[in-house]
Amino acid sequence: MPLRLAAVTGEIRIFAPKPIINLMNKYLIPLAMSATLLGAASCSQKTEEGAIIEKPAFEPPADGIFNIDALEALGRVSDPVPSPDGSRILLGISYESVEQNRSNNEIYVMNADGSDLTRLTRTAGSEQGATWIDGGQRIAFIATDGSGDDAKPQLCVMNADGSGRRTVSDLERGVAGFRFSPDGKKVVLVSTVKYGRTAADAYPDLPKSTGRIIDDLMYKHWDEWVTEVPHPFVADFDGSSLSNIKDVMADEPYESPMKPWGGIESLAWSPDSKQLVYVSRKKTGMAYAISTNSDLYRYDLETGKTENLTEGMMGYDTNPAYSPDGNYLAWLSMERDGYEADKNRIFVMDLRSGEKTDLTTAWDYTADQIAWRPDSKEILFVAPYQGCTPVFSINVASKEVKMLSDTADICDYASISPLGNDKVIALRHSMLYPNEVFVIAGRKATPLTKVNDEILSSIKAPKVEKVMVPTTDGKEMCTWVVYPPEFDPASDKKYPAILYCQGGPQQAVSQFWSYRWNLMLMASNGYIVIAPNRRGLPGFGTEWNEQISGDYPGQNMQDYLSAVDFMKEKPYVDAAHIGAVGASYGGFSVYMLAGIHQGRFAALIAHAGIFNMEAQYLETEEMWFANWDMGGAYWEKDNATAQRTFANSPHRFVDRWDTPILVTHGEYDYRILSSQGEMAFNAAKLRGIPAEMLIFPDENHWILKPQNAILWQRVFFRWLDRWLKPGQNTEAEAPEA
Repeated sequence: MPLRLAAVTGEIRIFAPKPIINLMNKYLIPLAMSATLLGAASCSQKTEEGAIIEKPAFEPPADGIFNIDALEALGRVSDPVPSPDGSRILLGISYESVEQNRSNNEIYVMNADGSDLTRLTRTAGSEQGATWIDGGQRIAFIATDGSGDDAKPQLCVMNADGSGRRTVSDLERGVAGFRFSPDGKKVVLVSTVKYGRTAADAYPDLPKSTGRIIDDLMYKHWDEWVTEVPHPFVADFDGSSLSNIKDVMADEPYESPMKPWGGIESLAWSPDSKQLVYVSRKKTGMAYAISTNSDLYRYDLETGKTENLTEGMMGYDTNPAYSPDGNYLAWLSMERDGYEADKNRIFVMDLRSGEKTDLTTAWDYTADQIAWRPDSKEILFVAPYQGCTPVFSINVASKEVKMLSDTADICDYASISPLGNDKVIALRHSMLYPNEVFVIAGRKATPLTKVNDEILSSIKAPKVEKVMVPTTDGKEMCTWVVYPPEFDPASDKKYPAILYCQGGPQQAVSQFWSYRWNLMLMASNGYIVIAPNRRGLPGFGTEWNEQISGDYPGQNMQDYLSAVDFMKEKPYVDAAHIGAVGASYGGFSVYMLAGIHQGRFAALIAHAGIFNMEAQYLETEEMWFANWDMGGAYWEKDNATAQRTFANSPHRFVDRWDTPILVTHGEYDYRILSSQGEMAFNAAKLRGIPAEMLIFPDENHWILKPQNAILWQRVFFRWLDRWLKPGQNTEAEAPEA
């Protein structure tokens, strides 16, 4: 039976012509921070925030078709961490509660062969980032002790069996991440310090004023006004409490880890526990907004001195990792300042000589998530490659790259950890199943968890196929096609189709699993899903990936149309009923295609998309992104690339719009403001085009709250069904308000 919506947190507004659906019966001042340890306390098994979220009851659908209920009921597996002796694996499993409108992550442990999966925590609040300490005798993690708005996440520890749980930190602003030193005597904690000034700072006689005094750029970022920045704090640890807590970047107005994506992988202890390497882009304001030049800084705990290890390397330098033998430091490095989607190279520094070497000069792909083998001879990593994301190794001496996972595996890997010198623990997922923990040995991947087998075995799975599509410039494009359950190409049945437009813009269309843009769910609703790896996506070499820069409205749009034209010639595709959907750059793509598709589409859905490029240039926050991708500012009249970009903004083609369009957006989205969606909706209505808009006042670039996610899916499929399945679905039309 369908899920029922409980009261939705915050107001949700749906703008539409009548009939309307009724869904409601879903960073600069000197810095200081108090890091006083007030005393360890027991991490309470708190229930004040609501009932403990358990695995939800799920009744398999009678027709065996994957639906929204099944999607929401799936367990979300994360963070597999092998124990020091390799005998056990920690992991997290979370479930969502639609009624409580939130999710909850718990810590589990299992044997290295996948047996004896045991739950270690059972609380109403989430436990995050679990890792082994004390040689595997204990576990450290982050949890919130207590309840109420003032409660902050803190560092907790417990025995390996889940007993003896206690809180060991009490930082004023909480703990966002941690990493223990190899000798176990110290820990680095990520917390925040104040940034910027309030009206009350400038005018103490106005303590209740809410005004923000701003005199430089980067005053907001993604979904927050920047009033604090993360810093690494080093502390002594005696096994039960912290002392001598010190801000490694005291009085510096810079981030480490860097927002918004940086995490604990931005910090690395030396094997002798005497030094800490951290990632930071030591810039503020406009200098920060136009640059991606981060560096690796080595902090000496004894002397307190800090050294820049990557001075003169101008792009992103991230993910430092010491070799176990202490001879090398590896990291990911981009070459060019301002280009956030540059090739991620794997660099190593010989710590004895100081020599830096790019191991990937002969490898034309971009790397991610590096980890050393225990013998310090190889580095593991993942990388988009020909439509998937396999696991690779690279030999430090020979620079030889090997694929460790099977080339026949139609899947993606993530969160890799070595298990000895011959095995890898990783998360694995595809378009047809969410993350599970796997072990890779001898190119064979074996599942260690089967958290979602019960649900997935009860439904009829769609089929995924790789198709090579000819492009307008004589190349071939890898395109994933997802077919509905029980699809029979030999039958006379014609299926409506959806073109999936990827965001990023340089984010791979690999075998990804998404809890919102879920291609399995789209196919299970009776649609053939077309997902092209158009120009600008990684996994097909540097040239293919870089072509999109400065060419938003160009070749990649033709790639999308090529994929549609290729598929609509298939006898089983209903060529008159094809839709286009996408988010972020995918939303831009939908707005752009709306003006150039020449009758190919019968319905459109754009989430958080760029509609007006000139407005976007001045509304967004990370200016390096706009400068690189758009080619520069629109007032640079002699800049041919920029002028071409802005002359081809989607809003300039509204006079050609003729297709029903649904616009969705979150008002906490500061990367692409919701005004972009509102402009697109208004333009469509003024043009007399059927249009609807779904706005979330309490969501950012993504729709994260469970009830909002369900609402989004319902509106998404109702809109598609209305225009792409005429006469087939009596519920497709929106009821009268």
